[in-house]
Amino acid sequence: MKEMDLYQEWFAKVTDAELKAELASIEGDEEKIRDRFYCELTFGTAGLRGVLGAGTNRMNIYTVGRATQGLAEYLVKSVGNPTVAIAYDSRNKSDVFAKDAACILAANGVKAYLFPELMPTPVLSFAIRHLKTDSGIVITASHNPAAYNGYKAYGNDGAQLGPEAADAVTAIIESVDYFAGVKRMDFDEAVAAGKIEILGGEVLEAFLQNALAQSVDPGICREVPLSVVYTPLNGTGNKPVREIFRRIGVSDVTVVPEQELPDGNFTTCPYPNPEMRDALKLALQLCAEKKPDICIATDPDADRVGIAVKKGDEMALMTGNEVGVLLLDYLLRRKREKGILAKDPVAVSTIVSTPLAEVVARDYGCEFRSVLTGFKFIGGEVTKLQDAGTPERYILGFEESYGYMVGAYCRDKDAVVAAMLICEMTAYYKSQGVCLYDAMDAIYRKYGYYIN
Repeated sequence: MKEMDLYQEWFAKVTDAELKAELASIEGDEEKIRDRFYCELTFGTAGLRGVLGAGTNRMNIYTVGRATQGLAEYLVKSVGNPTVAIAYDSRNKSDVFAKDAACILAANGVKAYLFPELMPTPVLSFAIRHLKTDSGIVITASHNPAAYNGYKAYGNDGAQLGPEAADAVTAIIESVDYFAGVKRMDFDEAVAAGKIEILGGEVLEAFLQNALAQSVDPGICREVPLSVVYTPLNGTGNKPVREIFRRIGVSDVTVVPEQELPDGNFTTCPYPNPEMRDALKLALQLCAEKKPDICIATDPDADRVGIAVKKGDEMALMTGNEVGVLLLDYLLRRKREKGILAKDPVAVSTIVSTPLAEVVARDYGCEFRSVLTGFKFIGGEVTKLQDAGTPERYILGFEESYGYMVGAYCRDKDAVVAAMLICEMTAYYKSQGVCLYDAMDAIYRKYGYYIN
């Protein structure tokens, strides 16, 4: 079988000790060999994603290396002197893959800007535009189980590669040999030669400043103190989310201790997805003790955010659709009340998200655009507005899977700005004697109930 031939080739050529040991351990086991080699990980608009391990159907330095070689060759053909920004999350091997990708880019004449520590996906999206790079890479499997990792590639607009570009990169990748076809340069030599640049804190600071600029009720969290239980689910949100809380005046923040620090094994939440009640189990237990105004959870790469809100003496989880509608109503309402709502505002969501968003938007005279699933399409609408010279028209983009994007500085869902605005919104309603659960109920009573 072809799987056995591939197994023998990999066993002979793999130099990574851990992968070599894994291959040795499955010798003679046809089922396990077939699972690792019966196909190749597919590079698409979402890049690569798969279980960590040895083989063509696994995430490892060879599959990541081949993808990076393909991306590098595509960029060299497409633009002169290309540059790429690289970020990574808390998953196992993320830092290894990111560093190796930088070495491969450098060997191909592509300058790499590498973050020195784990960083949220939205910061990578922002960095592409901020640094004016031609592409970006983030090593993450988002909210998948601990066994997974992934590789997302971005265009120069800060959004994930569109179908046409992804197809072009895929065609090159398929011609690259996993072993002989990938160029690599020594990391230290590449840094010394200026082919890899380690980023300082300036990019993150610029990102935070842009996020803070999206506030519609600055200072309200100081005027109306909030208590928050927060969990970064052992991911990248810990530092930037807590920092933005601090800057807006949310000082009473209790972080779930078991989920505070990076842990690629996600020991206490095997499925670190804020859409799932199980992922928030420890946070909800802490809520029973702390009685906070709100509970906030961000996924490992801090592009999704889930919340639980007061419902009497308990905490109730809210869906991504509900939070999206709440944010849309809040942003439109407060901007209109303050006289800062742009002329002909625009909101964007996806075809799988709640139609209630369009009903709310139109009630405020806001244009509503429905796009295909994925933030690259939401980001594309923002790019259209920016190209037309009217980025201020953009109010909010969201999809039902707990992703929200506010502001034109980023082209991907952003849990950092969303967490900030959720706190701000909570404080605003608290000042009115209303909790978010009741605010959502008021929206349902006004516009009708929508099943989702």
